[in-house]
Amino acid sequence: MGDSHHPRRGSLQFWPRKRSRHTLVRVRSWVNNVKPKPLAFIGFKAGMTHILVVDNQAKSPTKGEKISVPSTIIECPPMTVAGIAFYQKTGVGLIKVTSVLAEKLSKELARRIQLPKKTTKKISDVTIYDDLRLLVQTNPKDTSTGAKRPKLLEIALGGSKEEKMMYAAGILGHEVSIKDVFDAGASVDVHGVSKGKGFQGTVKRFGVPLRQHKAEKTKRGIGNLGSWTPKRIQFSVAQSGKMGFHLRTEYNKQIMKIGAEGTEVNPTGGIIRYGLVNGNYVLLRGSVVGPKKREVVLTPSLRPDPKMSKEAPEIKYISRRN
Repeated sequence: MGDSHHPRRGSLQFWPRKRSRHTLVRVRSWVNNVKPKPLAFIGFKAGMTHILVVDNQAKSPTKGEKISVPSTIIECPPMTVAGIAFYQKTGVGLIKVTSVLAEKLSKELARRIQLPKKTTKKISDVTIYDDLRLLVQTNPKDTSTGAKRPKLLEIALGGSKEEKMMYAAGILGHEVSIKDVFDAGASVDVHGVSKGKGFQGTVKRFGVPLRQHKAEKTKRGIGNLGSWTPKRIQFSVAQSGKMGFHLRTEYNKQIMKIGAEGTEVNPTGGIIRYGLVNGNYVLLRGSVVGPKKREVVLTPSLRPDPKMSKEAPEIKYISRRN
């Protein structure tokens, strides 16, 4: 009898299967952009719909015809720039030197951090730095998520050192709109946290096949814990545990439309398990990681697809049915 061969159960692409600490992710890689503008935007996943567009892909067999495209609605209320973080290059990388907060901070920010009674540091006091980033806060009160506490995230800027400083000084304490960061047709990466599934067994967690009806003990489990030697359970053995709530990045999602009125996508009574989209929103091609009402971070594509069209297709119809 020959040896049995089969693909291993469960991908080792993401290991260890560690759960995220927060619902808002931290971006570790930024695109080198020549324009002085923010390199990310925080939105709230509202739901999905389908749209009819005129196919504008260069080598598509349906070019020029109407096609149905699944699309994700992401509500994008303006972000508020609460501060500026200054960094200095060292032998081990960038280290934060200091940070400067805006003179007038939002009252909702007190739900997240302890606000200083008086801001003493000014931008002019910072002279030694190599890089800077914007400290932005979300405004969940402008959405239908029901959340009150804003989230904070440091966002990189494009441009040279001097251009970054001029832009950050002018935008400190003001709002940043989605139209200030992205244009329709742009390719973006979506950073989010997947749905949490709780404690799951090996069949659901790793795709282990069900054992036959004559198998001893369990049916929805593995046959053994591995080889006799080495005398330990190896990390690659599929075992039960918590599943989901992982940080995931989806590359090259095209922005189909940037809208200003939520009435264009709101069905009667609102989106199920979300509510009404009140203001600015983005239609992304395809699905997006995470459940409804969760924050997702949109960044310019780190490795854009050269075959993707750089212009947004013409939208003929947007479904508003739940």
